[in-house]
Amino acid sequence: MEEIDIPKHWQEKKLGEVCQTTSGGTPSRVNKNYYEGTIPWVKSGELDRGLILDTEEKISEEAVKNSSAKVFPKGTLLIALYGATIGKLAFLGVDAATNQAVCGIYKNENINSNYLYYFLFSKKPSLVKQGIGGAQPNISQGILKNLDIPIPSLSEQLAIVSKIEELLSDLENGKLQLLTAQQQLKVYRQSLLKAAFEGKLTSTKLSEQKEGELPKGWKWVKIDSLLFDRKKGMSTGPFGTMLKKSEHQANGIPVLGIENIGEGTFQMPNKIFITSEKAVELRNFRVQENDIIISRSGTVGEICLLPKKMENSIISTNLIRVRLNQDIINPKFFVYLFQGGKVRQQVFELCKGSSRAFLNQTILNSLDFPYCSLNEQQLVIDELESKLTVCDKIEETIAQSLLQAETLKQSILKMAFEGKLV
Repeated sequence: MEEIDIPKHWQEKKLGEVCQTTSGGTPSRVNKNYYEGTIPWVKSGELDRGLILDTEEKISEEAVKNSSAKVFPKGTLLIALYGATIGKLAFLGVDAATNQAVCGIYKNENINSNYLYYFLFSKKPSLVKQGIGGAQPNISQGILKNLDIPIPSLSEQLAIVSKIEELLSDLENGKLQLLTAQQQLKVYRQSLLKAAFEGKLTSTKLSEQKEGELPKGWKWVKIDSLLFDRKKGMSTGPFGTMLKKSEHQANGIPVLGIENIGEGTFQMPNKIFITSEKAVELRNFRVQENDIIISRSGTVGEICLLPKKMENSIISTNLIRVRLNQDIINPKFFVYLFQGGKVRQQVFELCKGSSRAFLNQTILNSLDFPYCSLNEQQLVIDELESKLTVCDKIEETIAQSLLQAETLKQSILKMAFEGKLV
């Protein structure tokens, strides 16, 4: 554990020296009567509520008597010991029992419960790190009891808690504003794309254009009229191939999947490969530069343009490949079309299924695409990229600020328990 510099008038003790801790237990599931009682029974997955007033399951007095479960009094601080929930904290708002994955820390007259809460919250990263290893990550009560905890006077503890809550409240308000701005950017992106494909970014005669109508010179087309000419022997190869796991390799020819598509851009690295021999067998599923891949399931309708470095890759069954006639349509224009406006709306509406959303060839063929000349397509692309580049920079700044906010939270807590906050 890291060393903590604390003021000379503070004490430093092991948590086990100042607090009584114990874990709970799980009554046998064989006896159904054990789970037909009125005593709230807390599981580690429920330690995300701050204050626990009710639980998913209740146990009986008999269950408590015949198992290691025990009832903790209201006000007990709980901390998760096992799995993905390690270090999660919550207070009991009612008397309740817990399972063995939860440790209860009883209220103590020498240490403020909220002070202890924030101290353990600050230690969560190191507790998680200690819990790594074995089949299921976990920490023990021994690790908790051995934690060095700085202990100022009760009045100082209260002042520290007050200052922490003030600063963290300001920080959360700042984060909320950043998240709001992030959401507003998404709305703005969609409004840009909608305007672009109604001709509103490039048209100079908007007053003559009715809402929902295309500008003069534009028209609605189906995808068939935009594809590479099949009569010349070039297959559009709309669907990918399904491979057995036994055919996957650690290296070789890349097999592309939905994980390679991210907000209009191709994502690396690739995870699945096949042998050159298998690639020859599946040559009809190969892609080339400027081919477009679209996700059929999962993140339905996500789309990206393929770079030259991915030529001769194979597409998986989760993807549709589109190869356009570049003499009449710019692939970038098509990608933007799919990301917003009426096309995106059609995809979402038509892909809704009884169990899950799914995009197929019939739906793709039924979509209406706004179309204009190549020159105007380039104007639309230039206008969009100019504005979306600004959006990307703002998005990046917001993302960095959100990361800095998390760092600042840890910095506030570190200062608090070194006596530097008040």
